[in-house]
Amino acid sequence: MKQPSAAETTTVDARPLDWVREITPYQWRIFAVVWLGWILDSTDFGLFSFVLRPALSELLGSQAGLAELGRIGGLLSMVGLLGWAIGGFVFGVVADYVGRLRTLAISILIFSLFTGLQGIAQTPLQLGVFRFLAGVGAGAEIIVGIPLLAEALSGPHRAKVTGIMMTGGAFGSLLGASVYGLLAPLGWRYVFAAGIAPALLLFLLRRGVAEPESFAAVQARRSRARLAGAGVSDQDREFLRFVPMQLFGHKLIFNTIVGLMFCLGTLLSIWTSLIWLPTIQTLMLEKEAISGAESIVIVSHNMQLWSIGGILGYATFGFIADRIGRRATIAFYNLGTLVVGLYLYFGLDHPTLYPYLLPLFGYFVWGVFSGHAIYVPELFPTHVRATALSFCNGTGRIITSFGPLVAGLLVAPFGGNFSKAAGVMTCFALLSLLAVTIGRETRDDALPQ
Repeated sequence: MKQPSAAETTTVDARPLDWVREITPYQWRIFAVVWLGWILDSTDFGLFSFVLRPALSELLGSQAGLAELGRIGGLLSMVGLLGWAIGGFVFGVVADYVGRLRTLAISILIFSLFTGLQGIAQTPLQLGVFRFLAGVGAGAEIIVGIPLLAEALSGPHRAKVTGIMMTGGAFGSLLGASVYGLLAPLGWRYVFAAGIAPALLLFLLRRGVAEPESFAAVQARRSRARLAGAGVSDQDREFLRFVPMQLFGHKLIFNTIVGLMFCLGTLLSIWTSLIWLPTIQTLMLEKEAISGAESIVIVSHNMQLWSIGGILGYATFGFIADRIGRRATIAFYNLGTLVVGLYLYFGLDHPTLYPYLLPLFGYFVWGVFSGHAIYVPELFPTHVRATALSFCNGTGRIITSFGPLVAGLLVAPFGGNFSKAAGVMTCFALLSLLAVTIGRETRDDALPQ
């Protein structure tokens, strides 16, 4: 099936919606698979933050004080992010060798199964094991889905469609908040049980979806180079070198550093918020004598507003990036994260303004992740793209996995104040700003082959 040539140059559309009619049915199917997978992936992985406190309160029993909740909750959050990082890296390499679609299907099955199993955990250790394995699948899904979509949409509309696809992360958070509001009154175990549902996406994945032509060309080149044996050219010998090693060759090392810094800064600035925001609000509400079912409704509503802001942030990123460039757009989102996030965490000690600030905070802190799917793939050629994305994102997640733990450990020195701990971690958005200051602009470049 014919796809847009990589040689096509980016253009600014004369009429806002003309581009929609230029997307082929094949490209829309790829979009649907990756977008739905990202929604359900984000839903499953985010359910943990909603039920963190009641789950640990039950599993820890009499030991469930705030300091212990911070320590064990931080450890479990770290374990989940480590699984995400390891799964993303391993399956990213696999996807560059065996194909995006097969790897995507395996990842969906893994994160669905082990999210559901978290609901039967009887100890914090069991919860941690299931959390880690769910993270392995969750980390793989988006790492494989991004290059799949980028290669299917190698023409001028890639940034817009990819940015819209990334709304799945915020839609997943929104869906997770809805699942929490619906099932949490029944108990935290029922919330995790809903995580099995994404496995149904495998039926859609098997219908009418093929590998992008650019990846098929990579496979064909590898086959020809291997058949050449001793007569292989120096260029093809480098092409056949183990993909992760190519990221550190002289051609790609600088882009690898830029991608890693960008991913690390954005990941550190969001994950502590994602893990601890429900707990921060619950504690604030308790000071106002609001708890139980009433607190669940308020926290669920506020987190939905945060997700709605994220949806708008994700969706508009690509349009802004096509107008002012990738680097300027990333800088805009990171500055917004810093301004709103630091006021939220250091300037407020009452939940009254949360419904107004969380959508704005969500717009910036979530929306910048469209840059992971738009900017980072534009730095690397097809045969290393999934590995490069998995390395930058996965290494960032390994380091980031300590973020919620560090924030949890800071709770005690801060006198039980989760907000200040989360505010400290938000400052890492500065690292992302540094990355795009030294990185190259890619707006007018064709997707590397």
